[in-house]
Amino acid sequence: MLTDIEIAQSAAIQPIQKIAEKLQIAPDDLEFYGKYKAKLPLYLIDEEKVQQSKLILVTAISPTPAGEGKTTISVGLQDGLCVLGKKSVAVLREPSLGPVFGMKGGAAGGGYSQVIPMEDINLHFTGDFSAIEKANNLLSAVIDNHLQSKTSTLNIDPRTVVWKRVMDMNDRALRNIVIGLGGSTHGMPRQEGFNITPASEIMAILCLSKDLEDLKERIGNIFIGNSFDGNPVYAKQLHVVDAMVVLLKDAIKPNLVQTLEGNPAILHGGPFASIAQGTNSLIATKTGMSLADYVVTEAGFGADLGAEKFFHIKCRAGALTPAAVVLVVTIRALRHHGGANKAAYDEPSVERVAAGMPNLEKHIENIQQFGYQPLVVINSFPTDTQEEIALVEACAAKYQTKAVVAKGFARGGEGMKEVASSLLHHLENYPPNKKELYALTDSLEDKMHAIATKIYGADGVEILPKAKQQINIWRAFGIDQLPVCMAKTQKSFSDKESLRGRPTGFKVTVRELEWANGAGFVIPILGDIMRMPGLPEKPNAENIKIDANGKISGLS
Repeated sequence: MLTDIEIAQSAAIQPIQKIAEKLQIAPDDLEFYGKYKAKLPLYLIDEEKVQQSKLILVTAISPTPAGEGKTTISVGLQDGLCVLGKKSVAVLREPSLGPVFGMKGGAAGGGYSQVIPMEDINLHFTGDFSAIEKANNLLSAVIDNHLQSKTSTLNIDPRTVVWKRVMDMNDRALRNIVIGLGGSTHGMPRQEGFNITPASEIMAILCLSKDLEDLKERIGNIFIGNSFDGNPVYAKQLHVVDAMVVLLKDAIKPNLVQTLEGNPAILHGGPFASIAQGTNSLIATKTGMSLADYVVTEAGFGADLGAEKFFHIKCRAGALTPAAVVLVVTIRALRHHGGANKAAYDEPSVERVAAGMPNLEKHIENIQQFGYQPLVVINSFPTDTQEEIALVEACAAKYQTKAVVAKGFARGGEGMKEVASSLLHHLENYPPNKKELYALTDSLEDKMHAIATKIYGADGVEILPKAKQQINIWRAFGIDQLPVCMAKTQKSFSDKESLRGRPTGFKVTVRELEWANGAGFVIPILGDIMRMPGLPEKPNAENIKIDANGKISGLS
């Protein structure tokens, strides 16, 4: 069987202007990045067309470490809709190098449901992540320059600086470091740390901004720390907002690529759902909705993270109402939640699938809480048995919905025709009644409690002293009016990754909070979650090779 990269490398890739023609984009509107990638101008957004397009959100149950194939299903669904003659586009996130070289691998789909050029997309692509990293670290350098300066009037207290540097790599050694050593000419010594680039507030801001002016305003509102007299200090007071936006002037434009079958896909932004909002940019989504009748998008990890944040953060920011929700499930993940270890993921077991079913049930119930009846899509694996699939179908029927098997990985768009047809039927028969689970006027404590009890199934929230102190200090700045972006493990409904399935009788612990004032939300940090991941014992980087002709292998 061919690997993902071998399938991608054997594809008959088309010039990007041919893909643009399918969306009626003129060649003069393309900013070319070689033959097969192009950036799109923001003026293609048409708010009237946005209101007419149907937005389909793809989410999933709680994943195994390898993920459950949301991107594969999203790309396959796009190809399936095109097979049925629909004008559609997939709008997805850009991959981060952290997972590419870490454990999970890339994020361009899999098998015969991929976006290409796969190597470019999974590596440096069009430089968006690099631009975000540089803009973030420019602010860090200027902060330390002010701390060093004898003429600065900001009087920043270095003990209160919360802004961190970022890099797009898993490197646990950089989580907590000391900088400025070596004498007075090397800066003020202080404790510092790195986040991974997808966790940067600049990433969050880019993905929620409407245009360049909105980007500037949001970056200016970034909270960096306090002065010695206790007043908040914001990025705009350092007078480098325009310089940061200059670094982002191209990164704000979404990227046009194609599927293996030559159908259009837009990729832009890449915040993780476990530690950020987990969805592509608002600009990319609205660009897709301006150009196509159907837009397939995804929200990262399980629905308890990505979908919850999609509804509470992105939909609020962009006044979006998805037309339907697709819930991806794999038999492998149900075995996992039923007690199987990694070595047994591919061993058929009706008993383990049955034991893992409560995880699927809770995700269905959660999506129903938002006013949607999800279409359950089974991402097919060769080891799935009909008896196991029947359990999923019965579960969906119990909740008055349907489960359909997706074969896009093995057969591309043809293998997704049934899913696409079921989706079209779903759109006709299950109109949404979108709801939110908390109001912006609720207190932070009530917002966290609502998500923990309604979405996670927790008994409540334990807020540790540091987090309580932060809430009390920041409340005067109006943070109670902001949504929350919970930073939590993706492996469990709880904040403990070992609790699989549908755990009960637990509380989640908020150890501290981060105030992303520019992005417009507050980030409660739950349990042991880290905003800079580490590499596994055997990272995926060890599998990646390149030969004398520049041909890459081992990338997935």
